[in-house]
Amino acid sequence: MRMSLGRQAIELHQGDITNEAVDAIVNAANSRLAGGGGVDGAIHRRGGPTIMEETDARYPDGCPTGSAVITSAGQLKVKHVIHAVGPVWGGGTRGEAGLLAGAYRRSLELAVEHGCRSVAFPALSAGAYRYPIDLAARVGLSTAVDFLRQHAELELVRFVLFDAAAYGAFAAALEELARKEKSMPAE
Repeated sequence: MRMSLGRQAIELHQGDITNEAVDAIVNAANSRLAGGGGVDGAIHRRGGPTIMEETDARYPDGCPTGSAVITSAGQLKVKHVIHAVGPVWGGGTRGEAGLLAGAYRRSLELAVEHGCRSVAFPALSAGAYRYPIDLAARVGLSTAVDFLRQHAELELVRFVLFDAAAYGAFAAALEELARKEKSMPAE
């Protein structure tokens, strides 16, 4: 599924983010940048030990929730891995939406700062951190749309969803965003 914004686009794919042919992929990291399961484990397994060595050396204090840091990509076929730290879901009353948007936004900023034209995201916080997938999709997609409107140098933001349920939630949220875009008056 694809939503065009002029010459820019947001895409949805179902699959393994470590196989994406983009400039950077985003890792769903923990605040210690200590490696883990899910997307994080897959990226470190496929990319090899140099990614962890670099995060340890460059970011010994980790990364705060709602932000992101960047490293090289080890043996992955992308140029960079952006390690984003989303919030643990606590019922929606602890600023989770703002923190999640911040993790997406900082990831996109890092991509632009490092000359990336394309970036692929997983569903940040929607796995082990239990953020409801439909809410996570809305935050991620709306943050990406807002960012693309202000940064023409980024051409493609792709969301790579691991399973059909996550893809379906992101597809519904993207359709909702596309309807809102069409109903907005031209400036």
